[in-house]
Amino acid sequence: MIKPKVFILDVDGVMTDGQFHYTSDGKVMKIFGADDNDALSLLSPYLEIHFVTGDHRGFEISKSRIVDDMKKSLDLVSTIKRIDWIKERWNPKDVIYMGDGIFDHYVFKEVGYCIAPSNGDEYVKSVANYVTTRSGANRAVAEACLHILDVFFIPYNPNELPNNQIKLSGEWTV
Repeated sequence: MIKPKVFILDVDGVMTDGQFHYTSDGKVMKIFGADDNDALSLLSPYLEIHFVTGDHRGFEISKSRIVDDMKKSLDLVSTIKRIDWIKERWNPKDVIYMGDGIFDHYVFKEVGYCIAPSNGDEYVKSVANYVTTRSGANRAVAEACLHILDVFFIPYNPNELPNNQIKLSGEWTV
């Protein structure tokens, strides 16, 4: 089994519900879910965490959540060029990738481990190592994080508060 070094997440359909909300002025909103950022903080001691989006028109919306609020990295990467982007930065076998789109299977076939949310494309789900029971923007990322801890690291113990070595998200501290 691989010992992953990085967790890369697609934004739209994974961190969000995959819908884009438009007015006559253009794209104005995306729906992000609760708890995903907190769960990602549990993985931070073990993995680098990076986000990608192919949505150039909604990049500023994603940037507000991922970069400004969560303090994580976000790159604009074409959905059909993601595996090339990954190979330029990491060994694909060291990567866990979470995606939902029709082209994510190209990435899934080459990375060490892949996860799809329950609302992902059917083909992507058929080649995923793990499919969450929850959908994007409905704690699918939180579920994936707990799964990753169980499979590769130390399982999350709901009976203990995270230790003070973990930087929790938001304003809450232990």
